[in-house]
Amino acid sequence: MKSSRTLVLFFVMIAVVPCFAHHIAVVVNKDNHVADVTAAHLAHICRLEARKWPDGKDVMLVLHKESAGELATLEHLTHMSESELKAFVVSHKDTLTLADSDADVLRIVESVPGAVGLVDVRSINDQVTVLKVGGKLPMEDGYLSH
Repeated sequence: MKSSRTLVLFFVMIAVVPCFAHHIAVVVNKDNHVADVTAAHLAHICRLEARKWPDGKDVMLVLHKESAGELATLEHLTHMSESELKAFVVSHKDTLTLADSDADVLRIVESVPGAVGLVDVRSINDQVTVLKVGGKLPMEDGYLSH
């Protein structure tokens, strides 16, 4: 009896606690003609292993200086721990572009043809293209870390 009350309490708490999950979207410049990438290819981009787009443009990876949602997504995607990712960013600070906010990421991606960034889906505007990952769009099951 006691365990069933605990179980009911657990489910009630889950139901009333707001969801803080972040839904991240991968965005590119409107001039980028890539519409879909695999998660593996995106991981290569995020690890700076893929340096060119299929049309020959240089890839410019734009990351947040601080973003819990982006960090969790990158950890899942690159199979790096939080400390490994932070060390990676520090060691590649001259190769990466760091932004303070989603608005800054979008501004950079809008203005640089080879730029790619990750933003919260609520920040997406019509000045960038949202990449499908594995044929999925943000908010669909199977997109990035879902």
